[in-house]
Amino acid sequence: MARYNYVIGDVQGCFEALKELLKLIKFDPDQDFIWFAGDLVARGENSIGALRFVKKLADRGAAATVLGNHDINLLACARGLKQAKDKDGTQDVIDAIDSDELIDWLRRQPLCLMPNEQTILTHAGVAPLWSAEQCLALSKEVQAALSHEDFAVMDAFLAEMYGNEPCLWSETLSGNMRLKVITNYLTRMRLSDATGQIEFSFKDALDVEMPEGYLPWFEYPSKAAQSHQVIFGHWAALGGKRISDQIQNVDGGCVWGKQLLAFRLEDQQMFAVDNPMFA
Repeated sequence: MARYNYVIGDVQGCFEALKELLKLIKFDPDQDFIWFAGDLVARGENSIGALRFVKKLADRGAAATVLGNHDINLLACARGLKQAKDKDGTQDVIDAIDSDELIDWLRRQPLCLMPNEQTILTHAGVAPLWSAEQCLALSKEVQAALSHEDFAVMDAFLAEMYGNEPCLWSETLSGNMRLKVITNYLTRMRLSDATGQIEFSFKDALDVEMPEGYLPWFEYPSKAAQSHQVIFGHWAALGGKRISDQIQNVDGGCVWGKQLLAFRLEDQQMFAVDNPMFA
């Protein structure tokens, strides 16, 4: 059992900040464990370095990660299903000598983890209508497609993954459309309406006017939060805000020149470092 468990928010390729944060918390891979909230790669200065480092930690049993929207986008680009944009900051991963190994590892990671019996972690949050157990089960459906031994299964899903429809969960959904909406809830959600329908354009702070009829997903009664503490990243404008005792954000907006955060589960303490690339 780990001495300390930390949840670290969106790294987004900010490898120098990650190293500084690990120094701050005096991380010991022989005793401690890190749960990453997804978006390991993207617009920071060193996606390939960050991804290699996290994989190495995971391989030695000192870390685990959920997938974020940028991680899944990298999978699609690596498979040739989407063109990587310069701002994505992931071409170095695709061109790397160990790219196949890194991508194969990344595609096998889940969209939901339970760091302990009282805690659930996803990149963007948990749909208010889902229990923690339901969220975990649905995430496994997506993981099964992404990690399938037949690459055609993964490619078929990734090819249909883009776009905002469907934006409302229904048990009647099937096939890749079902996987797509599960993925959207777990990796892209910020706002929803009272029925659970997701709104995708809003990325601002909570004091900015939101589209009519929509609120942050955590403003609605949450089945998962009745039984578990829900921890999520993805929403940089929240800056690691503690929404309630049961809901905690860990995205400090590091890639935008703000902070990389580590939330220690044992005592609920937050640790933060500024992004040194903006010093």
